[in-house]
Amino acid sequence: MNPKNHTKTAAAALFLGAALLLSGCADTTTPAQSPATTSADTGGGYEAPAPSASDTAMAAADLKTAQTSLGTIVVDGKGMSLYYFTKDTKDTTTSACTGECLAAWPIAVATGDTPVVEGVTGEVGTIDSPDGSKQLTLNGMPLYYFAKDTKPGDVLGQGVNDVWYVASPAGEMIK
Repeated sequence: MNPKNHTKTAAAALFLGAALLLSGCADTTTPAQSPATTSADTGGGYEAPAPSASDTAMAAADLKTAQTSLGTIVVDGKGMSLYYFTKDTKDTTTSACTGECLAAWPIAVATGDTPVVEGVTGEVGTIDSPDGSKQLTLNGMPLYYFAKDTKPGDVLGQGVNDVWYVASPAGEMIK
């Protein structure tokens, strides 16, 4: 074999191997799939376990409650803390957090046209966000995540700049 062809063949094999490896990093199964159903080959024989009924129910809620170091607060379906921004106005149709603010405080988005709640007793609704999604509101106030909260139960955004606060299940600001 010509050494130049061998080098090209080895490079092509390396590229193909890397592409196959990377394609296996994403889990392409969805909760609607049965445990025996998988999508296209994920490149490593990995088959994601089917979510249990309780996992599906928990993920289905847009808003629910969770116990944290601050007491019982409102979180999203995955347990991530949600915050009010005191510069928003009750019953607003637009968020006061724009531009760079949104990088640190992403909006909480409804998964469907009608938000699903568990344990939240305040009035839940939505407003249109600039990107066309539906931002969740509680008692007329938009809800946000804090980018530095990385796992359920984190409440690192509480009290930041004296304008960001978690919400109680009744929709009251917890200071």
